[in-house]
Formats: sequence, structure tokens, C-alpha cells
Amino acid sequence: MKFGIFDHVERLRNIPLDQQYSERLDLLAQADKGEIYGYHVAEHHHSPLSMIPSQAPYLAAVAARTEKLRFGPLVYVLPLYHPVRLVEEICMLDNLSGGRYQIGIGRGAPVGDELSMWGTDPEQTHSLFDETFQILMKGLTQDFLNFKGKHYEFKDLWMEMKPKQTPHPPFWYAGNPVNAAEFGANFIGAGTLASLPSTMARYKEVWERQTETNDPALPHVADPLYGASKRVFIAETDEEAQRRARPAYEVYRDNFVKPLPGGKSRRPTDMVVGANPNRQFPWDATFDEAVGQEQVLVGSPRTIKEYIASYVEESGCNYFVGSFQWGDVTHEEASRSLQLFTLEVMPDFV
Repeated sequence: MKFGIFDHVERLRNIPLDQQYSERLDLLAQADKGEIYGYHVAEHHHSPLSMIPSQAPYLAAVAARTEKLRFGPLVYVLPLYHPVRLVEEICMLDNLSGGRYQIGIGRGAPVGDELSMWGTDPEQTHSLFDETFQILMKGLTQDFLNFKGKHYEFKDLWMEMKPKQTPHPPFWYAGNPVNAAEFGANFIGAGTLASLPSTMARYKEVWERQTETNDPALPHVADPLYGASKRVFIAETDEEAQRRARPAYEVYRDNFVKPLPGGKSRRPTDMVVGANPNRQFPWDATFDEAVGQEQVLVGSPRTIKEYIASYVEESGCNYFVGSFQWGDVTHEEASRSLQLFTLEVMPDFV
């Protein structure tokens, strides 16, 4: 079992942003020394949910502060990027990190939300994603880029930049196991001990099918990692962990709002025409519901270790991804929680 971290880098309102960046890099240096395998940072815009709307400068700093940690976006919202600029950015970051970069790709969640905010027709989301992905694959693997589509056209464009990893860094896909497997990418999803086995079985079934097809236009990760992401808070006792995590979770839910003038706000789905009213979004569940649905793991090292033992045995996953700083959890609290995880939980499973 490998262990990773997923991160939104939510706004902490009681400290300056430069201090928050510095402390987050300290936390990642700690994770690096604690043998955490991977770090995955989200992309969101115009809300307190993410202080990393531009991932490249932040991830360059991560490269400088760590030695073994593999890291990257989860995800690049591909419709928002010029594909050639993105190829060059990935090549730079992979070389700056000595070949530790990871490429997460996605359309944006909810689909079209980001394009709507930036004044572009959300109906373009799928075609922009498809073209950007195709160009990304060509640009990372070919000396001259040739492409003609609805949005982009390139002819004999010399690709001076090359990634450190060959033929390119590993790809990741979040949320949908079928889509992840069809791309031949690593996968991070969600679910309970009861639901994860079927999710991962579906992922592996489709992944095996795409390896047989062996489409050269797809990434084809050789030995995929697949697992679920959970918010984690560990303290010396279950009671202490519950007492602190409950209010932190309410801040996490509130951070999904998009502020509007006059003190108003809206949820991201308010911006998407035809949003599914039956879909459960991350902010829907209360703290107790989130704990019951295994979205949040809270307790002492012993309690968390018991859950991880069940996860290893029952989930069908080979990767566990924890978020250790969320809501208004402070740097000191997150550092202690991560320390308890790496020293008292992980050693029995790696």
C-alpha cells in the first residue's frame, strides 16, 4: 500500500497568505521525510476553497522543498489551458523535480463551471478537453507538433522542451473509474469499504481492456495506482479529534461558496445550467454524515490504524490518499496529525 496526500490549500483567514504558503511547504517537507509517496493539489478559482489557482509556481516551490515526494495537479482543468504552454510547463516542472512530476487531467467539476466563470460557453468544455489532451500527448512525445481541430491548429511546431521521465510523467484521473481506466491513467476516487471493491474492480477491468487495445495516443501507466481520498484528522484521543474536526468540517463546507458583491454568494452548481438536483456534492453532507460515509476519518492513531487495516484488506485499492489540512485546521494541528499518521499508522502497511 502506498500513501498520498490530496490538498485544496483552503484559505486560512487568520494568517497572511505568504505565511500560509510557507507553512504548507513546511508540511510537505515533513511528508517527504515521512515517506509519503505522492502529493496531489486541486485547481479551483474565485473561492476560498483554493489558494493555488495557478499551480505551476506553487509546484515549482514544492519541487525545491522536497527530495522524493511525487507531486502534481489533481487536476489540470484542461479546457482552461493553452495546450502548448501546458506542455512546456510540464516539461519544466518534471525537470525541476528530477522526474517526480505527475499529470492529473480533468474537465473541471462541475463540468463547465470554470469556463462559465471566465466568460466562455460551457458547451465547449468537452471539445476543448479532447483537443487539449490530444495536443498534450503529441507535444510530450513528438519532436514536431502537428494538429488540426476546432479550437487549435499547429504545423511542424518544434518541441524543444522534453520531460525528464520518458515518454512522459504518469497521468492521473479523478472521480470516474471508467474514464480513468480508458485513459490508461492512475485513479483517485471516493467510496466506502463496502462500495470501493466494485469500483476498483470496474477500474481494473476497463484498464486491462485498454492495455490490450494499446492505443498509442493514450498514456498507458504500466503499474497503476488506484485508491480513495479521505479527510483525516488524528489526535491523541478519539474525543479530542472529534471535538476539533467537527467545526473544521463546517468551515470546509463553507469554503465551496463563490462570493458575490453585497455579501452574497453562490455554490458552483448555481452557475451550471441543468445541474443534476439529485447529485450529492462535497458540501452537502453534514459532519456526522461525512463520517458515516467514510469521507472523513477522525480519531486516535489506533482508531485510524484499524480503519486503514480494513482498507488494505477489503477495499481492493493499492493507494490511500489523505487530506490533512482542511477547513480551519491550523498548520500545527495538521503537522501533528500527519506526524501521528506517518509514525503510528503507516509503518504497519508499507
